[in-house]
Amino acid sequence: MANTEQHQSDQLRKVFFVSDRTGLTAESYGKCLLAQFPDLEFETITLAFVDTSEKALHAREQINQASYETKLQPVVFSTLVNDDEQYIIESADACVISLFHSFIGSLEGFFGVESSHKQGVSRISFSDTTYQRRLDAIDFSLVHDDGVRIDHYEQADVILAGVSRCGKTPTSLYLAMNFSLKVANYPLTPEDMESEELPPCLQQNVDKLVGLTIKPVPLSRIRRQRRPDSDYSSLEICQAELNKAKGMFEKAGIPVFDTTDTSIEEISSRVVRALGLVRERVRESVLMFNKKTKQGS
Repeated sequence: MANTEQHQSDQLRKVFFVSDRTGLTAESYGKCLLAQFPDLEFETITLAFVDTSEKALHAREQINQASYETKLQPVVFSTLVNDDEQYIIESADACVISLFHSFIGSLEGFFGVESSHKQGVSRISFSDTTYQRRLDAIDFSLVHDDGVRIDHYEQADVILAGVSRCGKTPTSLYLAMNFSLKVANYPLTPEDMESEELPPCLQQNVDKLVGLTIKPVPLSRIRRQRRPDSDYSSLEICQAELNKAKGMFEKAGIPVFDTTDTSIEEISSRVVRALGLVRERVRESVLMFNKKTKQGS
């Protein structure tokens, strides 16, 4: 009995995000809820475009298989709109949470009308301009990764700076894909750290600059995966670089965020709020909506 309990405690509980579209909404809400359980570890699987009963049955089979193999009931976050497919998922051997049905009933009661229950319906319509802006942001962030093309930094919406392997690249891409922001990132090198001030290319764009940092032990562990048994990954070097970067950030007076125990989603949201970019994006959306309304009238 004790061995069984130990075996179960060592298993990662699987979490499924099930959606009739991309699954981004299910992932976003589900991960926010899971973040409230920091002592537990999860393995996440996204099952997207589950838009027929046949696909729902296949998804249920995957969920049940995970339950059987791990001897732990998975957690399922679902944004399925169609009742038939949702009922199939709810019959799985899992804790199933319908993010759609949990709220739609309350809204129907409040408004006094039934919802359309249509798949893929959104109050946000993506115009060609919006879609192109997102593609341009992704392209910019890829081209300006890791300190490349510093002569284009005036075109960036955000510039992330920090020591090597502190999470700059994934944060840049998340900001580009989810906020349509042009993001450049700059790795502080040993040569940069010979000075007490940030490099000129960063000082000239300090209004869009954000510093990222990380605790030394996790940084050393991450670097060892890339270059084991090197000065680059030694704890002493990591600590020294982080201290130097901290001093440079403080002198420049820029916002700084620790990526150690924080998700990319949360870091990105903090960056956007710190630079006031939320208000800017909302204003753009309102202007675009008003423009389309006038064209339609």
